[in-house]
Amino acid sequence: MRLIGLDVGEKRIGVAKADSSVRIAVPVGAVMVDGKEIDTLVRYIGINNADVVIVGMPRNLKGEKTKQSEYIKNFVKILNKTLVAKKPNNKTVKIFFQDESLTSVEAKNRLKAKNPDKKSGTIDSEAAAIILQDFLENLTARLQNRQNPSKNAPQSLPEASGAPNSENLANGQVSSETPSKSPKRPQFEPHQKSSQKKWAVLRVLIIIAFLGSILAFSGFSWYKNSLKSPVSQEECSSAVAEENAEACASKQIEIPEGSTLSSIADILKENNIIKSSLSFKLYAKSKNKDSALKAGIYQISPSISIDKLLETLENGSNNKIVFRFTALPGETLNDIKKRLISISYKPEEIDAAFAKNYNHPVLADKPEDASLEGYLFGETYEFYLTDSVETIVIRMLDELYSVVQQNNLKQKFNNLGLTLHEGIILASIVQKEAGTLSKEEMSNVSRVFINRLNSGMSLGSDVTVKYAVDQVDPDRKIYTDNASALEIDSCYNTRKNAGLPCGPISNPSALALISTANPSDNPYLYFLTGDDGLMYYSSTESEHNQNIVSHCQKLCNVSL
Repeated sequence: MRLIGLDVGEKRIGVAKADSSVRIAVPVGAVMVDGKEIDTLVRYIGINNADVVIVGMPRNLKGEKTKQSEYIKNFVKILNKTLVAKKPNNKTVKIFFQDESLTSVEAKNRLKAKNPDKKSGTIDSEAAAIILQDFLENLTARLQNRQNPSKNAPQSLPEASGAPNSENLANGQVSSETPSKSPKRPQFEPHQKSSQKKWAVLRVLIIIAFLGSILAFSGFSWYKNSLKSPVSQEECSSAVAEENAEACASKQIEIPEGSTLSSIADILKENNIIKSSLSFKLYAKSKNKDSALKAGIYQISPSISIDKLLETLENGSNNKIVFRFTALPGETLNDIKKRLISISYKPEEIDAAFAKNYNHPVLADKPEDASLEGYLFGETYEFYLTDSVETIVIRMLDELYSVVQQNNLKQKFNNLGLTLHEGIILASIVQKEAGTLSKEEMSNVSRVFINRLNSGMSLGSDVTVKYAVDQVDPDRKIYTDNASALEIDSCYNTRKNAGLPCGPISNPSALALISTANPSDNPYLYFLTGDDGLMYYSSTESEHNQNIVSHCQKLCNVSL
């Protein structure tokens, strides 16, 4: 399930996206409110094949809706009406509200830590990512409660809104929820004969109460912030995981038998799993978990949420500790190697496992001298800490073979005149060229490449050239510009060489494999992704050059 998050403002609308299988919200950018914002968002929702849109609903510190809340409700009604009318990708897109509180402030703080020169659009996009991440985490918790109900847990799952007071606009309906009235504040009615001294005392009491409220608010803000993980999930997302590999690496934590809540909190703090021992203890007690945490050896990520941490410690560990490992579609062997190193596997062990010859049916068409590039299927897996890299490799090969078998991909590639290995090569190029687009667009791109192969033309794919340069000059010290990169002497340079490159350039997703094996029927020989995110196709070089002038002034000039 693909989700889009929106932080709606009167000048800009922050946009983020996520996939429910990965559950990591990623900032995308901001849309200006210029009268065309609804059409722009609907088009973006269609391009990303989104199923759900999450919209932040602001509330004041009392939990009540604000004037901005009404503005957002009206905005969402118009957006929903347009989605119902246009129905992108022939599907019904559901819209949910997610309660938000000070997300813009949190977004500014995050960006300030990463980049002091933050821009307004970046802040809006980061706020949208926070809203979407909160929704994902709340939804995950609710689904887990449904699967493992406790005595006090509800036996049915509420709407996936991430908040008790959210509204579902999937059918254009807005719930008529009326916020509860706040209790009236006490009115000071001094006796007519009260002395000046009593008034002075009263003023002092008022000042003390005011200062106390400020301190209480500051304390609550500190408490709320201290419950957040030391390393955010955004910092450990695929886009920046390489930069933060050390900080995001899971740690082995041992909780000895007989440990008290205080000693457990101290151990977690020492290992940078939590920010504050005090806030952890207070939160555990508020959830009645203070005596439920179990001793054992755990593998814990610094980006784990406080609720997931308590759940992990409450469930306890066993002798074979399970950890999750994710490889994303479009990643290379080098990317996967870095991920394995980040979770404490040794480089020598990884290299040996990657170089080994495996007797696996999915490798039947792979040349003996070819690497495993393209064959380690991108997915989230669970392994034991004792599992070797070879075990991980075999599991990833099994997953790819399952996709090949279930979709009859070998036969379909044969029908196109390709072996399974050649099909994986082509699918890896389609993944890099159109991996963020729909199945229809991937099938169109696949057909363009097949048309070029059948006509004896070179594929002319820049992503294969980039892969070739990355293998020998990742820091671009030799190939300092596109002109020199396009001249690289490599079997992966499909600008200079006809036919397929000598191997895959990434691990293709199931969608890329299926789309490549089932190309659409079109006569095109050229395509490009425009600056607006849309695909433009043409049959002649002159038409293609005109499309570059009309639609690709930025992306077509990006460095390889």
